[in-house]
Amino acid sequence: MRHRIKKTILDRKKAPREMMLRNLAASVLIYEKVSTTEAKAKAVRSLVEKSITIAKKNDLSSRRRLIALLPQPNAVKKLMEVIGKRYQDRKGGYTRIIRLNNRQGDGAKIVQIELV
Repeated sequence: MRHRIKKTILDRKKAPREMMLRNLAASVLIYEKVSTTEAKAKAVRSLVEKSITIAKKNDLSSRRRLIALLPQPNAVKKLMEVIGKRYQDRKGGYTRIIRLNNRQGDGAKIVQIELV
């Protein structure tokens, strides 16, 4: 049974963790590639893919859902106008994680998450 098993905590409380992931998802959507740690990239992947799936409908309801989800208006605008149309025929798998190296200070695994 999977009672009370969370996916990732990332050493933060709930509200700061959710806001960090929402900001990281908006950065991935705006810049289309971001370097971050492996744990954060794996946690944000589902958020990015769900938001692209929402944007593919391209109606007012989906725009309002994205405005509630993403903190930057530029991310919502680019998602609705550019990215949603780009992935209209694709069923899923919009992101790719590429391993780069280990961070100098603490040895954390650094990866690059990008849109396919």
